[in-house]
Amino acid sequence: MLSIVSIITFAIFFLVPRLAGATSEDLAARYVGRTASAEQVKVAAEKLGFNDPLVVQYGRFAKGIVAGADYDYGPGVEHCPAPCFGYSFLTRLPVWPDLLDRLPVTVSLAIGAALIWVIAGVATGVLSALRRGSFFDRAAMGIALAGVSLPIFFTGIVSLVVFSYGLHITAPGNTYTPFLDNPATWAYNLLLPWITLAFLYAAGYARLTRAGMLETMGEDYIRTARAKGLPERVVVAKHGLRGALTPILTIFGLDLGLLLGGAVLTESTYSLPGMGKYAIDAIGHQDLPQVMGVTLVAAFFVVFANLVVDLLYAVVDPRVRLV
Repeated sequence: MLSIVSIITFAIFFLVPRLAGATSEDLAARYVGRTASAEQVKVAAEKLGFNDPLVVQYGRFAKGIVAGADYDYGPGVEHCPAPCFGYSFLTRLPVWPDLLDRLPVTVSLAIGAALIWVIAGVATGVLSALRRGSFFDRAAMGIALAGVSLPIFFTGIVSLVVFSYGLHITAPGNTYTPFLDNPATWAYNLLLPWITLAFLYAAGYARLTRAGMLETMGEDYIRTARAKGLPERVVVAKHGLRGALTPILTIFGLDLGLLLGGAVLTESTYSLPGMGKYAIDAIGHQDLPQVMGVTLVAAFFVVFANLVVDLLYAVVDPRVRLV
């Protein structure tokens, strides 16, 4: 899957421009800068291998990710260690160290928000299913509908205005403290982004959990468990909820993988220096290596999250275990 993603990514950034009429010199001009002469651009295109067949160029690109690559911009040859996603057009620095610097911010945001939305969303969905038709059920589903409908950039700005600049109970945006430096400050600075991001996802999880619980609690094995005299909490938690967790686990793996690849809107709203904001800045500067690096790292997290989800299916639902 990662190989297919790398092929598609390479084709988008190198094949599609050629189909649109771009030449090797047009691609090379991005690496040497706009002030370079036509002769310098032509020499750079030859040194960077843009005149080679696309298959050869992709092989060089894939080899750079696995074993590193050498880049010849003109004055000298620079070695880019693996995993090499190239050098930034703007900073002339390797992309991978930049991604590593921003990865802790994105991981902190994604993990903290995920814990909140899973606990809040699943608990709300279970209570709504057990109290179907009650005031709590209607109110919870109404709030969930609002959470799904309202975009992050709206709820994020409103949260900043109310809780940060109005009530002064949370940290404003553009603040991040590494966890090892001060865990309390780390959590305080990320509290509002966590809640804002979790509000969006918890709403969907509450609705999905409610639907799954309503279906599961009507199964024959639930009636059998109750007929055996099992306590209601055991029937709900051990038999009902476990049967409804499979679709929740599936979307949780996808959502967490996507967020680890960069929570673009949340990081942009709160000016957090994570991979999402890094991607937005790269697109704004048309920094091709940075965009490709974020794309491939995000794909890795999505594929890895799907693998973990597949392994956890047997833990959550005994019906899918291999005998």
